[in-house]
Amino acid sequence: MVETGPAPRRTNSGPGRLLIAVYLLFAIAATSRAGLQIATKLDEAPVAYLLSGVAALIYIVAAVGLARAGHAGRRIALACCSVELVGVVAVGVLSVVDKELFPDETVWSGFGSGYGYIPLVLPVLGLIWLWRTRRAPA
Repeated sequence: MVETGPAPRRTNSGPGRLLIAVYLLFAIAATSRAGLQIATKLDEAPVAYLLSGVAALIYIVAAVGLARAGHAGRRIALACCSVELVGVVAVGVLSVVDKELFPDETVWSGFGSGYGYIPLVLPVLGLIWLWRTRRAPA
């Protein structure tokens, strides 16, 4: 039998629980905000409101991935955290450079400044947690 090394630490234990809770909080906040904006005033800032909807979806899926804690959950969380980080940086830059593109704020506008920059820090913490809980090399 081939030994594969020690099992990885579960992503839904220890500090991972707090990370999941923050993702769930942001999922609720972003979903509520985006849902209301899309339902009532999509024509005013469609890019901003749809991006907030995308952010909400990413927060939901990332929380589920971290909570599942298995191999598939880790892959899902890794993909979500990576897309989220690229998104918050790209939208942050675009929202600063071209304010007309975002006439209203998104969750990721100004690098998440409207949410205390947590949207910028959250994927970094998620990626660090996924790295720390990975399977140790054999």
